[in-house]
Amino acid sequence: MKRRILTGDRPTGRLHLGHYVGSLEQRVRLQEEYDTFVLIADVQALTDNADRPEHLARNVREVLLDYLAVGLDPERVTFVLQSAVPEIAELTVYFLNLVTVARLQRNPTVKEEIRQKGFEGEVPAGFFCYPVSQAADITVFDAHLVPVGDDQMPMIEQTREIVRRFNRLYGETLVEPEGLLGRVARLPGTDGRAKMSKSLDNAIFLADDPETVRRKVMRMYTDPNRIHPTDPGRVEGNPVFTFHDAFNPDRDEVAELKSRYRAGRVGDVEVKQRLAAALNALLDPIRERRQHFESQPDHVEALLRAGTCRARQVAGETMARVRAAMHLDRSGFVC
Repeated sequence: MKRRILTGDRPTGRLHLGHYVGSLEQRVRLQEEYDTFVLIADVQALTDNADRPEHLARNVREVLLDYLAVGLDPERVTFVLQSAVPEIAELTVYFLNLVTVARLQRNPTVKEEIRQKGFEGEVPAGFFCYPVSQAADITVFDAHLVPVGDDQMPMIEQTREIVRRFNRLYGETLVEPEGLLGRVARLPGTDGRAKMSKSLDNAIFLADDPETVRRKVMRMYTDPNRIHPTDPGRVEGNPVFTFHDAFNPDRDEVAELKSRYRAGRVGDVEVKQRLAAALNALLDPIRERRQHFESQPDHVEALLRAGTCRARQVAGETMARVRAAMHLDRSGFVC
């Protein structure tokens, strides 16, 4: 049997270029080799969106359309709606007994997200514990590999710790997963911040039209110390060149632009125009596929239903092993 991948996203909005280089292109490349499960994590998204569940419900379809648009093949990929797989919630409850509050507090991803969201002393318990839910997402489907951005690697390590403790206490039952980083560990936002994010309003979305992409690129931060096009510019740490390195397939063009930029022989406008052209060339087929699937809403919904049904079968098999290992098998108690 093929080894299995589990990955996914919270349906808080359409996906962007940071998702693409952080995980999506890996999923597309690996779907031929692995049995791939892709989770739309609507329950996890409630941890900081409990006051607007209708927003998440609308975005389930948007995220699924982005998956299909980038080239995830429903013949090879199992798309899963998290809220329709109750086995995940059951496993989360069991896992909560295997991790301490102190360990959750040390998770650097959780600490950073608490800071970004301004929770301070009012952190919802669901949000605080979402690494445990993520561990259940991964393990309930017996995933061997999890493609992630570098900010999610602490989550994978926490999952591995939980699995090791479970197997030590109850016998070898669960698969211990590995994380797989994308080729760009973390894509900066268009505003120069360390990470592209929907919530920071610094993202270029996969569904953005060509003019929107061009406009966002032309507003991007560059070298703040460069005043005139004839001033020597800094390439390292310059978000526009980070994007060129990530998305422009013409390596000779990128090298030439860097050389001219360092020498003060090219302006920011030309560098950004070349970047916008490269991004739109990448996104054109993605937008075309998205439009195709948008015209078939019933088919798209059927794909998610079929995938979720398969996922429940797999999750049910895992939970049967878990309950047996924990002496919780109550198969006779069927009402």
